[in-house]
Amino acid sequence: MTQKQERMEWLDAMRGFTMLMVVAYHVSLISFGETPKTSAAMSLLVLFRMPLFFFVSGFVAYKASFDWNLQDTASLLWKKIRIQIVPTVIFLIAYLVIRRGNFGTEFIKAVESPYKYGYWFTLTLLYMFICYYALSLLLRKTRHQNIVWIVIWIASIAVYATAYMPKYFTYPRDYFWKVSSLIQLVIYFQFFLCGNLARRYWTGLQRVFESKWFFPILAVLAFVSCADILRWHTLRLMWTNLPRTLAMYTTMIVVLMFFRHYRDSFTKATAVGRWLQYVGTRTLDVYLLHYIFLPVMPFMGEWLNGNRPNFVLSISCSVAVAVVVIIFCLITSNILRISPLYSEHLFGRKK
Repeated sequence: MTQKQERMEWLDAMRGFTMLMVVAYHVSLISFGETPKTSAAMSLLVLFRMPLFFFVSGFVAYKASFDWNLQDTASLLWKKIRIQIVPTVIFLIAYLVIRRGNFGTEFIKAVESPYKYGYWFTLTLLYMFICYYALSLLLRKTRHQNIVWIVIWIASIAVYATAYMPKYFTYPRDYFWKVSSLIQLVIYFQFFLCGNLARRYWTGLQRVFESKWFFPILAVLAFVSCADILRWHTLRLMWTNLPRTLAMYTTMIVVLMFFRHYRDSFTKATAVGRWLQYVGTRTLDVYLLHYIFLPVMPFMGEWLNGNRPNFVLSISCSVAVAVVVIIFCLITSNILRISPLYSEHLFGRKK
């Protein structure tokens, strides 16, 4: 097996793990009725789950040999629009019909909310692809492209910071930014670009990962930043976002390094590797379906709150329920994929 194949195997497994953490977070939030302030699991999961998801999306979006001409770029963009928009609308409607009350009222609430009852992710990811493809097209003949992409990444972090400066920037509270979910693009596009840059500099980045002092320093920074966010709260107002941003990046990189370092354990030769890779290749299916299958278990939240703080207990319960939910999602996905029409238009896969 080549190094590239090994790398993609552990990357698929990591994507599957990230999907598991996303569903586990929603189990704690929606099924158990917990909040990040009361749940030992949620407060940590929220730091890296979505950043890592967008990081992987940016990582695999890099196409070294792709010819960024207008025709091919437009074709690639149309494919993304069709895959992201149609399934999102269909499954949002299905969720509202199955799980919510008055359809008309709930649909309006979903449209006006930046979170769309959880279905903001695919819309925001589409925004990221639009921005990335447009920038790639504009920069296709630019010299030192990677340096330009680094500048764009730094700029995206600066724009992200404005979302947490209500004294100076009011746009996050504007109706348009909420209805369009563009505020999520502002917050998470930096991680997409970070993943894309990681892929561009992957050879050198791996040497950094293998260096003697990188991981020890990274682990200390992750611990300190997480401790400040979860316990110390030394900074206030918009300055709180500094340790939070550091916590997101450091925990995300720790997970990345873990899967890369133990990549032999996440191949298809292992049971865990096969399962995580399978989930990793069906992330769209699971994300679109899992809201429909989330059980209502408020008694679990009450029980966990009565036994907190207990991270092991909280994360074990959330992950256990999440695994069951994912299994139901995969079974439903495979049933729907019997139809070539559904397979193509609901999940973007042609038979």
